[in-house]
Amino acid sequence: MFLQLFGTVVIAGIVGYASEKSGFTRNGYVPSIIICVGGAFLFYFIRIMFGIRFGAPGLDAILSSVGALVIVPTHWRRRR
Repeated sequence: MFLQLFGTVVIAGIVGYASEKSGFTRNGYVPSIIICVGGAFLFYFIRIMFGIRFGAPGLDAILSSVGALVIVPTHWRRRR
């Protein structure tokens, strides 16, 4: 279980970097990685506490990271 946590953090970091590199987000590299890791941590602990899962731990990390990237920046971004 402890190695799943490390894998979740690594996958979330890769998703954050890749999303910024591909132009999916425009937050900056560090904020995107922090948002992804935070979302992945949150879903990891929800998975442990309540048993909610989408599939393998890696798939859960990818989906929760992308979900956090979609929710957080669009919620706090100012409209111009």
